[in-house]
Amino acid sequence: MIHNAPKMSRSKFRHQQFEPNLPESDPYNPLKVYVREDMIAATSVLQIRASEVRSSHINWQSYLQGQMITQHDHDFIVNLDQRGMKDLPDKNPEQCAEVFLNLLTHISKDHTIQYILVLIDDILSEDKSRVKIFRDPRRGNTWQPFLNLLNRQDEFIQHMTARIIAKLACWHPQLMEKSDLHFYLSWLKDQLKMNNNDYIQSVARCLQMMLRIDEYRFAFLSVDGISTLLSILASRVNFQVQYQLVFCLWVLTFNPLLAEKMNKFNVIPILADILSDSVKEKVTRIVLAVFRNLIEKPEDKQMAKEHCIAMVQCKVLKQLSILEQKRSDDEDIMNDVEFLNERLQASVQDLSSFDQYATEIKSGRLEWSPVHKSAKFWRENAARLNERGQELLRTLVHLLEKSTDPVVLAVACYDIGEYVRHYPRGKHIIEQLGGKQRVMHLLSHDDPNVRYEALLAVQKLMVHNWEYLGKRLEKEQMDKQAGTVVAGKA
Repeated sequence: MIHNAPKMSRSKFRHQQFEPNLPESDPYNPLKVYVREDMIAATSVLQIRASEVRSSHINWQSYLQGQMITQHDHDFIVNLDQRGMKDLPDKNPEQCAEVFLNLLTHISKDHTIQYILVLIDDILSEDKSRVKIFRDPRRGNTWQPFLNLLNRQDEFIQHMTARIIAKLACWHPQLMEKSDLHFYLSWLKDQLKMNNNDYIQSVARCLQMMLRIDEYRFAFLSVDGISTLLSILASRVNFQVQYQLVFCLWVLTFNPLLAEKMNKFNVIPILADILSDSVKEKVTRIVLAVFRNLIEKPEDKQMAKEHCIAMVQCKVLKQLSILEQKRSDDEDIMNDVEFLNERLQASVQDLSSFDQYATEIKSGRLEWSPVHKSAKFWRENAARLNERGQELLRTLVHLLEKSTDPVVLAVACYDIGEYVRHYPRGKHIIEQLGGKQRVMHLLSHDDPNVRYEALLAVQKLMVHNWEYLGKRLEKEQMDKQAGTVVAGKA
């Protein structure tokens, strides 16, 4: 198993919010440190509810009398729960697992199931090595009893179970099996997408644990997890959830392949917006850490360069300048600001006008920058829009269909018109890509600027067509005249 758990400085750990999967050798092991900045603010609904459940009393005798549990199970749980014999899990690990799984299987009352789950979670939290109690392969599928509980109606049961599964999956050397892992990660992803989910912090915390393990990162990618994280972040959630989800992106980017793929999900524009709006230092810190990984971790240096250019395009340099002037006391922030400034400034110096243009198109954030209106640029570079399988043209057409920003739509219409004007086969290619239809559809757009640029683009498409037709008719006429002359001589 490849943990790739990143080594962190003290301040980075401070904002990790009791992250439970640091290596034992880490001097800031959370099992040894309990008071952390923002912990009160970060206390989740799950933690508050668990505290309430923990303080309640379960009448185990009634379950014995009702023959819902055996004498054997009754004696163990009473000794552990009510007689203070807290070392029972270590003395009798096999009995401990058997009793708890029996209780979860044979008891149906929600409140009692809640209490049992809190007990299991406390047992694991007191000593991480206790996960082996529940991960004994001799008992068959470890996961099924817990995965079944994710389907219960009671939300606390669902999310306390999810928390336990994360610990069992992360604190044991044997990885979670693929089918069970896929089910669990899909469940977490779906919970993230739920509207007004009171337990979203708990879901995010499970992912913070799971995504520190390399194999789990790729499984999360396979269930469309990364795009889900980014769609949630783009919707402007509260700062605590924002921090936790960006933390998930941060640990994902410790894998070089994932760091290279990440901006295909539009991560840089979304995080640039978060950085611009951030009022919490810990959110600023974790965003900068992701940006640094996107430059440092990719093995493909061209990809790292493209990430730099994308950050420049998304006005990250401006935010770095603001942070530099504020001079934060946090050494991690200032170190990352210095690193990013140096790398982004260097990338600007190496940037051609076409690189700038391509980066802007890929970012999806078109604006009236000078390059669009430059006749010299279009004369020299129109043909280059056909490179990489017409990637830039396809992006422009996609923006015409999906964007709701009038400026983006107007600029995209203008660019398509200029491409057609300066590239001989441009009209045919744009028609093949569905661009002509999209431009014509915008002739009835609400925004007058969009309508104007769409009209100009349509005129350029039509003029190009007539110019081509005129040249063809002229050629045919010349061919006919030539044929007549030859026939006459014959």
